[in-house]
Order: sequence, then structure tokens, then C-alpha cells
Amino acid sequence: MNVAQQRFFSAEEYLAWEERQTVKHEYLRGEVYEVYAMAGARDAHVTVAGNVFALLKSHLRGTPCRTYIADMKLRVEAADAYFYPDVFVTCDVRDRASDLCKSHPLLVVEVLSDSTSGYDRGGKFASYRRLDDLQEYVLIDPEARTVDVFRRDTTSHWVLHPYAGGAEAEFASLDFRAPLPLIFEDVVPPAT
Repeated sequence: MNVAQQRFFSAEEYLAWEERQTVKHEYLRGEVYEVYAMAGARDAHVTVAGNVFALLKSHLRGTPCRTYIADMKLRVEAADAYFYPDVFVTCDVRDRASDLCKSHPLLVVEVLSDSTSGYDRGGKFASYRRLDDLQEYVLIDPEARTVDVFRRDTTSHWVLHPYAGGAEAEFASLDFRAPLPLIFEDVVPPAT
């Protein structure tokens, strides 16, 4: 079965169908969307995601936390959705029981592209905010070389902490800090 043959999927149908696909698809309330059709990942996008993954993986070594990149699905049950975040971290023992998807991240990172920026800032963030365990949502713009960290405060409001230039980005949920030059290491500046 392909997407054109079936208009809506249940979550269970999506998971069974997705296992047989050669490209990734995200799922939102019964509809599926091809990930690469949305993103069209470029060198800067992949490099930044890899840098963040490597920095977090190293920082969390020896802890119960696990860092995932791009190919692991994240289930947002309250939004009836499955996404493939660029990077995310879970420290929850419940996530160890599932090898197909995780559901309890502390931190989710999306690297922005022209085609996904609006969705990552809007609809996708609205879905992610429905994750009870999520403490920080990070948006990284490789072109502008900025990092926006949305952090849940003690009253469950989301507060923006923007970082630019030579600043050091903080992911408080993981007691992690990294200078932006490390996050953007090996990223070729856009042509002027």
C-alpha cells in the first residue's frame, strides 16, 4: 500500500506500513508526510544535527540518558503523531521498552530549513508541547547561526532563550552548555 492508495491511517497501520518503506514518513492525525519531501536536508542541516548529537552523546556518556538522531521516531500520543526529530534525548526508563519509537523526551532539537521553519516553529512545536516530559525544544538555524531554546518554566509556560554569535547555548534540562562555534563547526557560511 502506498500513501496515494490510502488517505488515512490509524497509528497502528502507519507503524506497520512505515516499517516497509524506503523513505521516512511522519504521521499526524491519520495523515502521513514524506520527511525528505518536507526537509530536503542540506549539508549544513546534516552537519549541525551531527554536531549536536555528538556533543550531547559525549556529555551524557555514563548516564541513563540516550541521544537519538533523525532515524528514531518520537511518539506524541496526545497529538496523535509520530515525528522524526533531528536530535532528541530521553532519560526515561519507559523508553527503553520500545525499539521502534520513544515517547518521553526531555529535549527535542530541530534544525531549521527554508521548507520546514514555519512548521517547526508552529504546528510541530504545538504538538511537542503536549509531551508531558519535554523540558526544552531547540530550534537551530544554520543560515542565521542562531539557537533558540524554548524552556518550560515551573508554571509550564514556554520561555524563549535565544543565543547568537559567540554565545554559549544552554540546555538546562541536561545541565549542558556548548559554544555556538562548536554547534556550527564545519558549516560553510552561506554565499553572500
